[in-house]
Amino acid sequence: MYFTKMHGLGNDFVVVDNREGALQMNATVVRSIADRREGVGCDQLLLVEPCDNADADVLFRIFNADGSEVEHCGNGARCVAAYARRRGISGQNPLRMRLPTRFIHARVLPGGEVSVDMGQPSFEPHELPFTAPSEAPVYTLQTEAGTIDVGAVSMGNPHAVSLCENVDALDLAGMAIPVQLHPWFPQGVNVGAMQIMDRNHMRLRVFERGVGETQACGTGACAAVAVARQWDLVDAHVQVDVPGGRLLIDWDGPGQPLWMQGPTSFVFDGEMTL
Repeated sequence: MYFTKMHGLGNDFVVVDNREGALQMNATVVRSIADRREGVGCDQLLLVEPCDNADADVLFRIFNADGSEVEHCGNGARCVAAYARRRGISGQNPLRMRLPTRFIHARVLPGGEVSVDMGQPSFEPHELPFTAPSEAPVYTLQTEAGTIDVGAVSMGNPHAVSLCENVDALDLAGMAIPVQLHPWFPQGVNVGAMQIMDRNHMRLRVFERGVGETQACGTGACAAVAVARQWDLVDAHVQVDVPGGRLLIDWDGPGQPLWMQGPTSFVFDGEMTL
């Protein structure tokens, strides 16, 4: 298997060109590739697949380090866009990309950063899925860690976002794991903790399903801004600082697409025997 190692702000990926359909991925194979001691090591594996859809230039699938397949990955989308440009898969700019749950567009910008139209956030519980009794701006969850207030939003994948005073001092795993296990999230959930610095700046940490805390989570940054906008804590243009660096999020509000911009990095190319 030939692959490329990439990362977006430290959120790292193994990208594989499977347009010929020769590779059959399963959870065991993904876990062996993602293993940081005996494999290549990554948060997610991104599999570029055959695309026969006239509305898309690139189709890709996303697998977490634990082998589970997931619906969306913002930093992964940016890396696949840069990969497609570098490999000559498509010269389209913007690039039309198909994921399991939605179509998105990505622009490779001068200087190498990538901007992605992440689609519209959805606060409808069934979109996550989330089995709360009714839709609300804030949900109070009773967990083993105590009472936790969150906003819930889908960016094509499920997110629960909480507000905290100091993200550095927070025991993120201690808060996030009980939220992920809450029965209202039947398919689990990515959990973000945001600290609002001002109306155009927040700090964020994200504990992802099937991975744990990552250096950056693109959909998590988008979800945090969507929830913060719903709570009237931020404006339309927000700088989101994550442990791995900085993402820029723009969202004009309900009915409008949300855009995310940030850097991508190629680390190395390699081959692995499966």
